[in-house]
Amino acid sequence: MDEQVLQAMRRWPQVPACAGWLGLDARGQWWIRDAQALPWPRGDEGVLDKQGASRLLHEGLCGFVARNYQPDAQGCWYFQNGPQQVYVELEAAPLILRLQVDAQAARWSTHTGVDCEVLEAWLDQRGRVWLRTSAGPGLLHSLDVVLLEPWLDDALTTLRLPGAAPLALQPVQTEEVESCLGFSASPSALARWR
Repeated sequence: MDEQVLQAMRRWPQVPACAGWLGLDARGQWWIRDAQALPWPRGDEGVLDKQGASRLLHEGLCGFVARNYQPDAQGCWYFQNGPQQVYVELEAAPLILRLQVDAQAARWSTHTGVDCEVLEAWLDQRGRVWLRTSAGPGLLHSLDVVLLEPWLDDALTTLRLPGAAPLALQPVQTEEVESCLGFSASPSALARWR
């Protein structure tokens, strides 16, 4: 966490948290609403309704959010904005993972720029790859799913990336992902905000 954030938390320890303003899409992009929505509206298959929201494009602001982004004890992820916790509505997962792979090694990193190790993996009925990592629960970026093809067995049950131990790809239903990986995709839907 940034030192200025830690100082603000010490100076104003009782600032209430908020939800319904900040979202993270399935491609690792931050979105901010023009008005609070409790819960944040969703379309088909849980996609965040981005009407009335704008994508954060300023690199410095996106970096600040990423550096100060973490989970609470209940698996809700938030951005520590000075003394205030701003809970993040997740279109898919708290972390969107990117993969770089060549013949010698594979490297995983989060959308927040943190290198991580994959501990467990799941495949849902839509072909999405969910991951438990050393940085937290995540979803493999849709553009990187194709990178797995040479390293998957024919049954789609084992991933053998170069330089890594074989990784079982367990089946999971989309509606079970949050409980399986231990996160809450919609903090704004919780009763404490109403």
